[in-house]
Amino acid sequence: MGEHDVPDPVVLVERRGAVAVVTLHRPEARNALSAELSAAFPAAIARVDADPEVRAIVLTGSDPAFCAGFDLRDVGGGRKKGANEHPGYWGALPRTRVPVIGAINGAAVTGGFEIALACDFLIASERARFADTHTKVGMVPGWGLTIRLPRLIGEGRARRMSYTAEFIDAGTALAWGLVTEVVPHEKLLERAVELAQAIADNHPGAVEAVRRLYDDVRPLGDGDDAYAHENRVAREWARTRFGGST
Repeated sequence: MGEHDVPDPVVLVERRGAVAVVTLHRPEARNALSAELSAAFPAAIARVDADPEVRAIVLTGSDPAFCAGFDLRDVGGGRKKGANEHPGYWGALPRTRVPVIGAINGAAVTGGFEIALACDFLIASERARFADTHTKVGMVPGWGLTIRLPRLIGEGRARRMSYTAEFIDAGTALAWGLVTEVVPHEKLLERAVELAQAIADNHPGAVEAVRRLYDDVRPLGDGDDAYAHENRVAREWARTRFGGST
């Protein structure tokens, strides 16, 4: 490396108006999670989320993959798992003020699959593929996969993916409810930013409140407690925003 050369960053950040695009960028390693990337991508997410002008985040990977999972050289060296690496949250992504859209451009495997699952929702390129290969490489998920995956695709399908380590393609992911849309590969980022801009165009406080409401009612199931909580939040929001009795 020359005197004035600097290594390529492992995370790229681009602003498109009120939308921040965060890209995992180790394309030569299919964006596998080295110790450096494992620290850099949540830091980048937190940094753009702290910008009050950002209203939505798109998370994607540099082709040809979204994220191929953990770099096993770092795992073998003891640089992954164990104690919570990110105090304040347990999943793959830090808690954010704004929604995160996962734009899955290629393979999302193991830890990369867990990153995708941590997004608010996913859209996929036709080249997207998903697999939980923890059992194939002798590991156990630690970023919420066994919690989030069954909610999206059902417990039977989730167990099948984890036990077999088989890949599913973009069409299957759409049919199973893992992704919300499949688009041509060259249109993926454009479509993700379009959806993020639709979020950004809405009332920011209402987006944040509705997003929090989804999280809060989830553990309450579909009983009266969930309905009562939603009603309380709605009435308090109306009282605060519009005044008067509710």
